[in-house]
Amino acid sequence: MDHVRETSAWVASRSSHVLVDSAGIEKVVSTIDSIPKVEWDFEGIHYFDNGPLTVQYLFVLDALNFCFWPDKDLNYDDLASGLKAALQNDKSAFDADRLQKYTGPQLRELLRWPRPLPLEDERVRLLHEVGIELERNFEGKASNLVECCGKSAMNLVALVARHFPGFRDHTVYKGRQVFLYKRAQIFAADLFGAFRGQGYGEFKDIGSLTIMADYIVPAVLRQLGVLKYSPTLASTIEASGEIGPGTEEEVELRACSVHAVEKMRELISVKSGRQVLSVELDLWLWASGVQSTSLQHRRTLSIYY
Repeated sequence: MDHVRETSAWVASRSSHVLVDSAGIEKVVSTIDSIPKVEWDFEGIHYFDNGPLTVQYLFVLDALNFCFWPDKDLNYDDLASGLKAALQNDKSAFDADRLQKYTGPQLRELLRWPRPLPLEDERVRLLHEVGIELERNFEGKASNLVECCGKSAMNLVALVARHFPGFRDHTVYKGRQVFLYKRAQIFAADLFGAFRGQGYGEFKDIGSLTIMADYIVPAVLRQLGVLKYSPTLASTIEASGEIGPGTEEEVELRACSVHAVEKMRELISVKSGRQVLSVELDLWLWASGVQSTSLQHRRTLSIYY
């Protein structure tokens, strides 16, 4: 995770389209006495049985957790609750051998979604990848993957990125490799939240995780005055224009969000006198964003968020 922090800070120091506003950070932090607690499953949309099947569910969920916006009616809740219903209906739905065989129409049927999903072929490819690699190295079980990490979130992120190429969320910015690992990190964060830091969710280094750089958090940070956009970038987003993956603007939006929240976390920790977790900040910011009807996020076709 040091790579995520270091390379995000490097991007923020050279960014020309997105500015991390130090004064904006101080202003926001001055209004926060403590981070509002948001329950991981605050809308009751996730499957949870306190066992290995929940881990399997979360890994499948996070393999598919990206790019909803091309379908104006589709969102994360539809994915999470659709997978939950599928598993409640058939406990073998996410067995490794079955994950390797799903087609696009079968995935839609699983989710009870009436039309093709955004980036549907990529979603199917990633399901196959998860099924094949779980069967090859982890006896078909994501819980075995988690048990290999030695209660280290950092190790889990590295293990997921090593074995599953679809989770290798890094890019190049001005000639330097930048690491973000949104979906690999969110798998660790989901385990921590779902199991309340116990069992499969017990990580001795949960503080090593950063925020998950997605669509929502940068938009919320802009609303708060923590991020400032160039006029060109602001116009593109406000006009619902598409921003390509790997472009300077897209990398800056993600990396500057990570860096800005790290600065917020440090200030809040000093103010409150206790360690504040980036995952706590991420869940609070994300929950604020998804409940805001006026939030305008960027549009990028990406498998990473």
